[in-house]
Amino acid sequence: MPTAVYAGTPVTVTEEGFYLDPDQWREDMAPEIARDAGIDVLTDRHWQVIMHMRKEFAGKGTGPTVRALGRTSGVSIKELYLLFPKGPAKLAARIAGIPKPRGCI
Repeated sequence: MPTAVYAGTPVTVTEEGFYLDPDQWREDMAPEIARDAGIDVLTDRHWQVIMHMRKEFAGKGTGPTVRALGRTSGVSIKELYLLFPKGPAKLAARIAGIPKPRGCI
């Protein structure tokens, strides 16, 4: 498996860049992952979604789909696409250090 280095720490990731072990993730890694994905600054709204993704993963073993994320995160689907333009559930999961949600292509 490939590794990536975020905030000076090597982590094991999939070919698509998703963490294999979400326990390796730290908050200081998220801005670096986001920049690599084309998001220059993580706003409070980004963090709201990122932390929601981690909470959902901890409780259910997978991140939510875009539709579920729009219903449960407090951020509308339209805004999710503005915050995470390359696919909200998939990109937010990558930044949140969790595996790719089921149902994401």
